[in-house]
Amino acid sequence: MRAPISVVIPTLNAEAGLSNCLTALMEGLDAGLIRELIVTDGGSQDATLALAEAWGAQVVEGAASRGGQLRRGCAKAQADWLLVLHADTQLAPGWTKPVIAHLEGQQAGWFKLRFDHGGFPARFVAGWANTRSRLGLPYGDQGMLIPQTLYRSIGGYPDQPLMEDVALALLLKGKLTGLDATAVTSADRYRRSGWIKRGARNLWTLTRYLAGATPAKLAADYSK
Repeated sequence: MRAPISVVIPTLNAEAGLSNCLTALMEGLDAGLIRELIVTDGGSQDATLALAEAWGAQVVEGAASRGGQLRRGCAKAQADWLLVLHADTQLAPGWTKPVIAHLEGQQAGWFKLRFDHGGFPARFVAGWANTRSRLGLPYGDQGMLIPQTLYRSIGGYPDQPLMEDVALALLLKGKLTGLDATAVTSADRYRRSGWIKRGARNLWTLTRYLAGATPAKLAADYSK
């Protein structure tokens, strides 16, 4: 019997966090859950690709666009389930048991978010993220577990530079459930920008997207 999960990780100069992300997946490999690892890269100039290949990943290369990278990576996946993770996110120990239970159904699942540093601001932002997820809008840094049949039926990730995770969540409306497992993501971007400033910026970007702003416009503004 083949392992049920293809892991898909989008990368762009992700050397710093990728090893921790992949190390956390060893629990799933030991449990016989992971069939393949796909790293879908957007033009890294650091050691990301060498690291991915050293771990035995299938590397898919193309233009830097989170949605496009995920679309290309998922198109290569052969297993019955997709586990989509960001390179700076690692699944907390014990994640395999709730994942195995989830595989008995046919819904997509998201992981509870926790940051690796940050004290009260980190707990507050993570709490909001988990509330938002229960309302049907999990973000990509929480990880996503999706059956291939469901993923294909909704057309997959759209090829867009930003908000691809929200776009997918909207397509999965009514078919998303929370997992009793945690994804621990890096707080570095929040610490650099400031928790309040970055949190407010993310919320404003989401609001604009839901109001009809194009991903290209949002990406241009987000990079300023």
